[in-house]
Amino acid sequence: MIRAAALASALLFTLAPAPALAWGSMGHRTVGVAAMRALPKDLPGFLRTLEAAADVGELSREADRWKGAGRIHDHNRDAGHFLDLGGDGKLLGGPNFAPLPATRADYEKALQAAGIDSWKAGYLPYSIIDQQQQLAKDFAYWRVLTHAIGNEKDRDRRTWLARDLERREAQILRTIGELSHYVGDGSQPLHVSVHYNGWGSEYPNPQGYTNAKIHGAFEGDLVKDNVNADLVERAVTPLRNFDGPIEDETVAYLLATERLVVPLYELEKARGLKDGDPRGAKFATQQLAVGASELRDMIYSAWTGSLDTTFGWPITRVQDALSGKIDAYRPLYGKD
Repeated sequence: MIRAAALASALLFTLAPAPALAWGSMGHRTVGVAAMRALPKDLPGFLRTLEAAADVGELSREADRWKGAGRIHDHNRDAGHFLDLGGDGKLLGGPNFAPLPATRADYEKALQAAGIDSWKAGYLPYSIIDQQQQLAKDFAYWRVLTHAIGNEKDRDRRTWLARDLERREAQILRTIGELSHYVGDGSQPLHVSVHYNGWGSEYPNPQGYTNAKIHGAFEGDLVKDNVNADLVERAVTPLRNFDGPIEDETVAYLLATERLVVPLYELEKARGLKDGDPRGAKFATQQLAVGASELRDMIYSAWTGSLDTTFGWPITRVQDALSGKIDAYRPLYGKD
């Protein structure tokens, strides 16, 4: 009992509003924790605990923490964190971003036709969609496992099902953490723009926007010294259960962020990004809350969508398992 109380106390301290947060490690923590704390009550109870929110906050940092693992690893993954969009909706002056090609292969083909590739232009939307779809599949397994455990009479099978449910719940938290990272990246305007670290001398600049390297200073020191997690959580918007394709939702989300690139440079020009200026803190707080809101909505959409997907081998409909039409153990354990 004492250990449980101590754990709860430690988690409350971890999740309590901090006086200063950064959009590096702490920024990604903030997006993950704020989204988890905003989950509706009809999601599984294991997700709506202090421990789960704290875990997702830490796991939200992983996609940055694994950098430096090796040349192949990093080269394959680094471009998944950004998208080089121009104000005209084109990727590095090449193809239009929307509509999004159906696959990464199609995306790559369109870019290469313009003499560029996804390692230069970035492939952030595919990182987001990949993990949101993975989460729907994880939830499908969770639904079937919990149903199967409640109906299984064989002790050995029930033991295996219970352990597999533990593994699936850990997997769900990891998937949400990775989704959180990329959705968080997508709320930062400099992650979705060709003007990602200064306007760039190769682009027309009649307004005289800075060419200084502002990326790290904006998402790092400014947020660390001026943004409070409690204010981010208060700014999270009401739940929105979008029922359209995740591809369309992701494109709309990233385009909305890109429209804030010029306002961000205008703010810098007006010295609003200086330490202590409330305008910079307000802008960063708003975008962290946008990321948390979008993450919460994508988690919920994955949960509702998981009813209409499949699981296991042989491939089986979730609805057939939940209705008792088939014995779920066989496709869960695998026939081979």
